[in-house]
Amino acid sequence: MPEDQLPQAFLEFVEAVKGDSALQEHLTAAADLDAVVAIAKEAGYAISKSEILKAQEMGSKAMTELSDEQLAGVAGGSWAGNE
Repeated sequence: MPEDQLPQAFLEFVEAVKGDSALQEHLTAAADLDAVVAIAKEAGYAISKSEILKAQEMGSKAMTELSDEQLAGVAGGSWAGNE
């Protein structure tokens, strides 16, 4: 599996969470990553703490990396509003 991809089981768990408010509540109340892994296991998904950390890291990178177009807009001070 490429380094920038998450395992299918993890992705399936994320999709399950999106559609299950009770599961979301359990995860919100989770005290730590071990609790998150246990909640996933109860729901039938085998995920690991390292996968959670990798997903968080990938999300952080996605939030901080700008596309060339976004960067040009920021650097050039483009304005999209009405004058």
